[in-house]
Amino acid sequence: MSEIAYRSVVRLERVKGSVRHAWLPAEDKPVTFGTHGAVAQHYGAAPGTFEPHATTLDYVVAAAAG
Repeated sequence: MSEIAYRSVVRLERVKGSVRHAWLPAEDKPVTFGTHGAVAQHYGAAPGTFEPHATTLDYVVAAAAG
């Protein structure tokens, strides 16, 4: 069995509602996740309730497309 080559260590903090901060490797500041547009509407967030931020899905799509 081969040894583990890399283990990602992250820390998540729920701020309020869908807003979360994620501390990721090689980043000096936390990344903010949340909802926006159609995603916020899908989850029933009233317009103006939260400041819009990229969703975790946006990051997954960006990572897979890269």
